[in-house]
Amino acid sequence: FFSLGFNAEGSINFRSILYLPEDIPQALRNGNIEKGEGGLKLYVRKVLISENFDLLPRYLSTFVKGVVDSDDLPLNVNRENLQESKVIRIIQKKLTRKIIELMKKLSDEDIQERKEKTEEKDEDDEKPEEPAKKKGLWMNFYKKFAPSIKLGVVEDDANRQKLAKLLRFKSSKFSKKDEWVTLDDYIGRMKPWQKEIYYFPGEKLKNLKSSHFMQVFNDKDIEVLYFTDPADEYMVNHLYNYESKPFRAITKEGIKFGDEDEDLLKRRDKAYKAKFKPLTKFLKNTYGDAVTQVSVSTRCGEAPAVVSSTQWGHSANMERMMKAQAFYHGRDEKEAEAPKVFEINPRHPFITTLLSLCPPEDEEDAKDFVVAPSTLDAAWMLHDVALLNSGFSISNWQSFSSRMTRVLKSQFGVESLELEDEIEVPVEDDVPPDMDDPSGMGINMEDFNMDAMNMGSSDEL
Repeated sequence: FFSLGFNAEGSINFRSILYLPEDIPQALRNGNIEKGEGGLKLYVRKVLISENFDLLPRYLSTFVKGVVDSDDLPLNVNRENLQESKVIRIIQKKLTRKIIELMKKLSDEDIQERKEKTEEKDEDDEKPEEPAKKKGLWMNFYKKFAPSIKLGVVEDDANRQKLAKLLRFKSSKFSKKDEWVTLDDYIGRMKPWQKEIYYFPGEKLKNLKSSHFMQVFNDKDIEVLYFTDPADEYMVNHLYNYESKPFRAITKEGIKFGDEDEDLLKRRDKAYKAKFKPLTKFLKNTYGDAVTQVSVSTRCGEAPAVVSSTQWGHSANMERMMKAQAFYHGRDEKEAEAPKVFEINPRHPFITTLLSLCPPEDEEDAKDFVVAPSTLDAAWMLHDVALLNSGFSISNWQSFSSRMTRVLKSQFGVESLELEDEIEVPVEDDVPPDMDDPSGMGINMEDFNMDAMNMGSSDEL
């Protein structure tokens, strides 16, 4: 796909030829990110020392191939001592830097290609033809090896910010097949008051686009990065920020926007909390440990409620991935579960109706108040719908099934779920099969091509 040859001169001298592959190695296709065979070959004074020497960090060694020849390494030293050599460490650092510089060059060419493509739309078509240049090199490579680059962001502290410049994402403004966004692109389009890089982790792009979490961002014309690669959330937990801009998941609680009147928000929030205090208390008592808290929210859009995560907790996407790890030893289910915050929409008719059906705030009045079973079912169904719409899964399927059964029973006006007696089958006389019925098993002479059969017999004669 692409090769790089160079001579390193200075305190340590060595020569190297490195190759970036066009196809994904089979080990990476199988999810094996450990250092494999067939990496860099090490020569000392043109004498082969090792077919696969540890000269690159894990995230590069799984796909970068090449040879390295140095005159500054001893020949009569075993592999273990050679691995700890100061010369080897310097070679490792320089090789890593050169590979990142090569990827950065390809990435910059991709950015320039996109700019030229945009400018060409405004230019006259009549211009001298230029020699054909192969385009799209970086994106062809990135689509195949993006998880390895993101692994580098996780593991390589020294080169983390350099690798971050190579990343590409889909976003709420650029989500078509060939549209990709760099972090620099995103920062260049941020609102003047925006201080954070917003991202939305999930499994499928179409589900993220239609999520209730996106409504308030679409209304405010705020761009959101879509994190659909399983490696994205692991990566961002180590990247923290880019160009002094922290990352913020829109599925976490406490999202605030800098374009709003803080004083008005505080007064409105205080009024909503006072009005819906009986409902938030009732819902927390009803849900118990299923949620960590119930709060009034103004970012639900048209949804009656959403389920978010606490600021330092797992997202719904991370919870799903952690639960899917097959070889997780000694796992406690609670470790994988995200602390959930149930956010209600104070303007939605479901919520205002539920407020009128819940116990009053005054304890004396609440003693004689009896909550109807239908109210409890409605509260739990509100929870289940918000849970699913927010990307979580329902843990107690039996309770969910029972509630849905009661709803269907009420909807159909069924008083009892007792099964009816078996149907009475009339006694029938034995009747021979109808030979004219095409669905029957009888033989129909019309199914045979008699002319063809007669011709075949004539040929034999």
